[in-house]
Amino acid sequence: MRDLFRRIVSLCRKELLAILKDPANRVILVVPSLVESVLFGYAATYDLNNVPYAVLDQSRGAVSTQLIARLDGTGVFHRVATLQTESDIPHVIDLEQALIVIHFGPRFEKQLNAGEFAPVQLILDARNSNTAGSAAGYIGAIIESFNVAQRGGAGPPLTVESRAWYNPNLETRWNLLPGLIASLSMIQTLMLSALSVARERENGTFDQLLVTPFTPMEILIGKAIPTITIGLMQSTIVLLVALFWFEIPMAGSLGTLYAGLAFFTVASVGLGLSISAVSVNMQQAMLYTFMLIMPLILLSGLATPVRNMPQFLQIATLVNPLRFAIDLVQRVYLEGVGLLTVIHDLIPLLIISAITLPLAAWLFRNRLL
Repeated sequence: MRDLFRRIVSLCRKELLAILKDPANRVILVVPSLVESVLFGYAATYDLNNVPYAVLDQSRGAVSTQLIARLDGTGVFHRVATLQTESDIPHVIDLEQALIVIHFGPRFEKQLNAGEFAPVQLILDARNSNTAGSAAGYIGAIIESFNVAQRGGAGPPLTVESRAWYNPNLETRWNLLPGLIASLSMIQTLMLSALSVARERENGTFDQLLVTPFTPMEILIGKAIPTITIGLMQSTIVLLVALFWFEIPMAGSLGTLYAGLAFFTVASVGLGLSISAVSVNMQQAMLYTFMLIMPLILLSGLATPVRNMPQFLQIATLVNPLRFAIDLVQRVYLEGVGLLTVIHDLIPLLIISAITLPLAAWLFRNRLL
């Protein structure tokens, strides 16, 4: 065990020196994360496509039924649940089953018939802030048209009261920056691990590794640990930007966040090392990586919600580690949930790691050795 540990430490040291000895590499490891996190925080937006909603109708009157029928007739809003009590609201919001919960109070119909202001409460899942805000505006327009149709515009008896959960000001960056903690680090983690063996082969140093006492698994571990460390450092840079530059408060614990990020980084490194093992040279490794990065980001739910995608693409996202990492980071960062709550994200990451890491070791042994 002592010899094994010493060999792995030596290999890790060699990998870190190869990555960090070039000043240009050191700049590349820090500057892109800073610049891209700032630019994404200011520039990115979301569009309204598909809005799943739930209804809590305690009045059970004709007016609330007509309003719900108008929503269903738009083709944009799709009812996913009919709630019975107010205690059911957190369940559909936290599990991301509904983007909006529409609540009609028990006195809604009586207030309307008495000519009083009758509030319609909207509870928004503001983790997807732009879509939630657009959906709330859409509902407001429907209610306004209902007021005009029912009363000829003579004083609106229906009013909208909105409550945004997890993002009270509906700022897009509150949803985007936590997602970037995983996605920006994945770009460089995948690239570094994909270039690892390809660089050795192109420089002619991989043959030297083959004649050493290192086994394929030891080579895998020695190349994985430095890249995992750098990936966590990249995530830390974006986390610091979100906390101290954009002042987005973190509700969860750092321990839970970094535990999830560790699982995700291991899965990303396994994917990158598999790419590296099948690449003949660095140019081929970069090509394979760039071919994967954009689909992984587009299918992660960072730019558009996964539920807005076609069904076959939703199935394809199940093999994307970034999808589960973004959901995990956003829930821990914004909701403050614990590790057990996001276990459904950790299990797929474990499965992906259990497939890609042994695959990379097998490729080392059968393709490269």
